[in-house]
Amino acid sequence: MRRCDHCDLLVGAGCACSPSRRPASEHSGAPESGTSPDSGFPPGTILISPRRIAHRLGCTHQSDSEIAAPLWGWIIDPDPHLWRRISPTNPARATHGNTDRSAVRRCQSCDS
Repeated sequence: MRRCDHCDLLVGAGCACSPSRRPASEHSGAPESGTSPDSGFPPGTILISPRRIAHRLGCTHQSDSEIAAPLWGWIIDPDPHLWRRISPTNPARATHGNTDRSAVRRCQSCDS
């Protein structure tokens, strides 16, 4: 992944700078290799909302434009069984974006 020239965080995984503050090459609109074409996140990423709810990529009631630090956190390349373990007694902590976020429940739409 590329780093933002302005804040030095990973573009699409922590950088919350507006696209106008990044060089044109960093916000061309083309997803990086190995990422979801819609969101720019790698497949399998777990998204964590400000309401402490875990979502999967492509969640039908979340807009990709809303998913950004500092409001959201995410887990890239999570343990394959993490999704099923998410609960109040086993929260999932974000590893990217807002790393203070943790999910205590799964989105019902994403879980079906």
